[in-house]
Amino acid sequence: MVAILQLLVSMLILLSFALVVSVPVILVSPGEWEKSKGLVYTGAGLWFGLVIMTAAFNSFVI
Repeated sequence: MVAILQLLVSMLILLSFALVVSVPVILVSPGEWEKSKGLVYTGAGLWFGLVIMTAAFNSFVI
């Protein structure tokens, strides 16, 4: 149980780092927002889902 929670937290940290680096680069690059808008929204949705899953799974572990 704890190993699954650690995996979820690790995935959340890696995705957060990827979004913190990539989103400002996409917003600053000319013309990239139109091309990468779907990718940014997908990443944000995945991040939100991981936060909810980690919180729900944490309630079972503790």
